[in-house]
Amino acid sequence: MRVPLDWLREYAEVPAGTNGTQVAADLVRVGLEEEGLHGGDVRGPLVVGRVLEMTPEEQKNGKTINWCLVDVGDANGTGEPQGIVCGAHNFAVGDLVPVILPGGVLPGNFEISARKTYGHISAGMICSSLELGLGDDHDGIIVLTDWLGAGVEGLEPGQDAIPLLGLDRETVEVNVTPDRGYCFSLRGIAREYSHSTGVAYRDPALVRVVDGQEQPLTAPAATADGFGVELRDESPLDGAPGCDRFVARIVRGLDPQAPTPAWMVTRLTEAGMRPISLAVDISNYVMLALGQPTHAYDLHKVTGPIVVRRARAGEKLTTLDDVERTLDPEDLLITDGGEIVLGIAGVMGGASSEVSETTTDVLIEAAHFDPRTVARTARRHRLSSEASKRFERGVDTELAPQAAQLMVELMVEFGGGTADPAVTDAGQVGVPESITFDVTMPTRYVGVDYTPERVREILETIGCTVTEASDGILTVTPPSWRPDLTTPPDLVEEVARIDGYDKIPSVLPTAPGGRGLTHAQRARRTVAAALAGQGLDEVLTYPFVGESRFEDLGLGEDDQRRHAVRLANPLSDEAPLMRTQLLQTLPDAVRRNLGRGAKDVALFEIDTVTLPDLARKAPVPGVGVKPDDAVLDEIRAAVPHQPLHVAMVATGQAERAGWWGTGRTTDVTDVVGWAHAICDALGVSVERRQTEREPFHPGRCVELALPDGTTVGWAGELHPKVVKALGVPERTVAAELDLDVLIAASDRRAQGAPMSNHPPAGSDIALTVSRSVSFGDLLESVRAGAGELLESVRLFDVYRGDQIGSDQQSLAFHLTFRADDRTLKTEEVNAARDAAVARAAKDHRAVQR
Repeated sequence: MRVPLDWLREYAEVPAGTNGTQVAADLVRVGLEEEGLHGGDVRGPLVVGRVLEMTPEEQKNGKTINWCLVDVGDANGTGEPQGIVCGAHNFAVGDLVPVILPGGVLPGNFEISARKTYGHISAGMICSSLELGLGDDHDGIIVLTDWLGAGVEGLEPGQDAIPLLGLDRETVEVNVTPDRGYCFSLRGIAREYSHSTGVAYRDPALVRVVDGQEQPLTAPAATADGFGVELRDESPLDGAPGCDRFVARIVRGLDPQAPTPAWMVTRLTEAGMRPISLAVDISNYVMLALGQPTHAYDLHKVTGPIVVRRARAGEKLTTLDDVERTLDPEDLLITDGGEIVLGIAGVMGGASSEVSETTTDVLIEAAHFDPRTVARTARRHRLSSEASKRFERGVDTELAPQAAQLMVELMVEFGGGTADPAVTDAGQVGVPESITFDVTMPTRYVGVDYTPERVREILETIGCTVTEASDGILTVTPPSWRPDLTTPPDLVEEVARIDGYDKIPSVLPTAPGGRGLTHAQRARRTVAAALAGQGLDEVLTYPFVGESRFEDLGLGEDDQRRHAVRLANPLSDEAPLMRTQLLQTLPDAVRRNLGRGAKDVALFEIDTVTLPDLARKAPVPGVGVKPDDAVLDEIRAAVPHQPLHVAMVATGQAERAGWWGTGRTTDVTDVVGWAHAICDALGVSVERRQTEREPFHPGRCVELALPDGTTVGWAGELHPKVVKALGVPERTVAAELDLDVLIAASDRRAQGAPMSNHPPAGSDIALTVSRSVSFGDLLESVRAGAGELLESVRLFDVYRGDQIGSDQQSLAFHLTFRADDRTLKTEEVNAARDAAVARAAKDHRAVQR
């Protein structure tokens, strides 16, 4: 919101000599953050120029510039036309434009000088709004006849343009937060400035200054013969009517050629709005002054009555920006007789009833619309207007009659019209709800000792009605312009804000003693460190995939991993699903690194996957009230399971070739080893067994599981069809483990019996078995036979040679035994070892060598 200081002084007694910097600092004290200061930083000569000649010249680079001769009067000291090069094309011969001559300074301390460019000596610059700090338009220069509207009359070349464009006056721009919608007006800003500095405040909704004299602004009561208005909201949002007040007034006999007064043009320009015509300018002026958006209709284009209703399916409207919009049933409309759509309520009017250069009779609308309805409509149509910005933040419910009256008075005064005595004031606004407030709450919440008298004084200062309910308890009714005040903490914030945030002491809190990281957090860091130690790089990928990825990975039609959560508003239509495994997105990172020139890539990712229960559906409660506990429980129960996984993908060389050797390509043994490294880092024992599972190669995939059979994950080489579909090299290896399962297992291990202080006892065995017997099956038999005294078993040798049969193999194991309560005797160790051998002989016909 831009606040011209000269306009602010009309509503607040700003001390003489106060500059924009001081006003901005005063507003910051009450929570209105400064966005910038405008004006006062352009130094002349900046003058009015009339374009006499304009010659287009095409350059070698394909750009066309205009070589212009501009009449700047005597401002250049010679009276001769000024030669200026300009790259814009939105003006013509005869137009009045702002010209800054050599020696002038633009915002940013940019000094203008005569310089040679495009084969000419350009002695100055024809300025755009961006160059003058008046707006963001850099493509086209300012044409004063368009920019100033009627205020352009009487201008002559050479006239000083700095006061004309308001560049000699300062404007403070502040950031208005969503809860402070009343500050989208000079009325609200002046009120806050008064709160900050204590200066006198004049409410422009009650008093109008005319020729330096104060006049009361009194809206007449409604009459029975007012213009017909019907409020027919048959489907209000959350029970709140879309329009609860509609004031209509009529002014007849306006002079279509009546100019907007120069002072109003200046104020609108300084506030960042472009003057258009008298009726439109008055509407914008009232909105900026009071914060109440209004609208003017050409009375001859409206037959009446005005009917406010929701849109019907298939209805369309061409809005004032010349865009045809398809309306939604939630949109609130202003209609003529309920059939012809005149505008979208609170957002933008329609082109069919807009005021034109021939309009003489005007129907004025000043209404109060539901903030949620306006906000949803503006976002639905991507149509953020000055009106919608204010309505969606909450407009004073009592302001509509005053805004309409101010419009009427200004139109009569400057347009020569006559106001109809008939007044329409349809609907009924609700009374703000009172708040029961404990006067000690500000002290308890903020930590500053506020006396009860000071608390009450502040609440009354901001416009609240305060009564004593009981000892220490107040009944506070917020003012109509503060819909954001609904709870006692809101009032606490107001007390702290008005009394001064700078009075709140800065006390560094003492950090309470904590337990440190949780077991899961430590485990996650341990896994990441273990994989980094193995030479892998950690990455994060977006968790969004498309259905084609399931095909790429070769997942069957009945594979549970195809059952994914579909996003209602995805970032990309090509990836609307949440991934169900990390291997659905991690290969993309591998492919991207290979595309950037990497040769040997080994990546891992630790993140969650989303596994929905398609049988559960979350209810969608309304937004008007908080859902009850049963609904909340149902919503929580429908939240998909999101376990933590770790995945690895690698390709290229595991050991690079060089003078030290030939190197080695990454293979399935590497990725299985990394999986075991994760389990070992967490102290979890896992077993592996050969299996088949997409997207792995049928003969090169293992399943890792806990001793109780719980699956931890899979590791192996990707299927040749998968690597082709994913665009990664052949023989790429991958693995994915469920970290939640591993963390739970490691947590149970940590919570088990304490480690034994007694020494271990070791023993070796070598078993000869058929080559058809897998290592995992033989290991399981050895563990089962050794019993509870076995602490660990490790394979340390495999022999296949001429000392045993050609169809046999010898596997040598080192067994470690330990007891929790004693030192083991040799007899106990030997018995456990022999039992292990016996079990292997029984299960696999193993023979001890």
